[in-house]
Amino acid sequence: METPIHDLPALFKQLGLAHDTASIETFIRTHAPLPAERQLADAAFWSPAQAAFLREEILEDADWAEVVDQLNVLLRG
Repeated sequence: METPIHDLPALFKQLGLAHDTASIETFIRTHAPLPAERQLADAAFWSPAQAAFLREEILEDADWAEVVDQLNVLLRG
């Protein structure tokens, strides 16, 4: 069985956010840069459910972890 490959639009959809390219770019512009000392899941703009999902995926190195890392890098820029 192959591991599913998720992309940024799929992550945004999973988080219940608009997931078209323009909306993703706007989200990143609005919320970047995330302070270096703050974990992605601890950012104030996430709902508790979104933060829990992000934290869980990274801690468990789950199938969403790679794209969550990608979002983290984008928000650090």
